This record gives sequence, structure tokens and C-alpha cells, in this order.
Amino acid sequence: MKDLVPLTGEPLALDLLNTRSAADDALDTPHGLRTWLELQADRFPEARDLFAAELNDADLAAVHDLRDRTARVLDHVRRGEQPSTDDLEALNRAQRAAPPIAELAWDGGAVTATRRRTGPPGTLLMAWLAEAVAELLADPAVSMVRQCAADDCVLLFLPAHPRRRWCSAARCGNRVRVARHYQRHKPA
Repeated sequence: MKDLVPLTGEPLALDLLNTRSAADDALDTPHGLRTWLELQADRFPEARDLFAAELNDADLAAVHDLRDRTARVLDHVRRGEQPSTDDLEALNRAQRAAPPIAELAWDGGAVTATRRRTGPPGTLLMAWLAEAVAELLADPAVSMVRQCAADDCVLLFLPAHPRRRWCSAARCGNRVRVARHYQRHKPA
């Protein structure tokens, strides 16, 4: 079953990983990537500039590579194991390709500093995503990242409450509860 809207609202790195479910990939085309970016627009000021840019198959392949590396590193970190040096270096390279700067401007009464990145759209996107991954991996809460308890779900989440078991109560939680109810009440 293809989810019409990918799960969002988790830390950005988890939202990226959650674009691939057990059944499909929300980032299967450059258009799918653009649609996902629109869902994330409030997290990244330059995202609106990416909507006007033409993201291509090479950009999509780079995002897939970053997502795969993120999944491997997160899997190791969650288990307290050392991740691949190659994967970590790839995440660092993506960030270095478009380093953030504090862009200074005069607003008529004071100097303001706005954090920006510059570069081609694909490079900006990769730097933005790699930075979000770095923030999650360096956060002590990374050890609390869980996989959804539904049998057929691979989505990840960072629980705000220790009893949270599903990626979404409306998605998997409700489906599991309905299935349990059916099993208890089905005719013999």
C-alpha cells in the first residue's frame, strides 16, 4: 500500500529515513523528492528556493545514498556500535560541500546575521540533510529511537512518551488495535 503522505514530524533525519516504508519509496522520482521537501519547508529556510530549482535524477540518487548511509550509521549507533568510517566521512563531505555562513545585512537600524548556505540546489539539499543527520546522531536521545511495533512497519520514531509503540496512532496503532479486536471477536 503506497502512503499518500510520508510520515513527518519526527527529527528531520528520521523523516528522511521514513520516506522508505516496507512497501514503497516516497522518494522514487525527483517529483516525489520535491513533494517531500514541500512537507519539510518550515524546517529549512532555503527549501523554498529548491522548489524553483530543477532537482534531477543525480540529486535523487545522492539523497538515496545519504539516506542509505544514514540508516546504516543510525543502526550501529542505536546498538552502541561503531559506524563505518566511510559512511561518517560521506555525511561530513555532504555538509562541507555547502557550509553555513552567517550572512550579514543592515536592516536600517542594526546589523543582522542570517544563517545561509550557497551552492547548487542538489549540494544545498545534501548539506541540509547531512546536518540534520549529524544533529540526530550526536544527540544522546538517539539511543531512544525505536522502530514501529506493527509487524509490517519499518518506520522509526523518537518517542516523546516511553509507552509509545507505533510510528503513528492513526496509522499503525489503529490498524493493530482493530486487528486485535477482530481476533477477539471473530466468529469461531
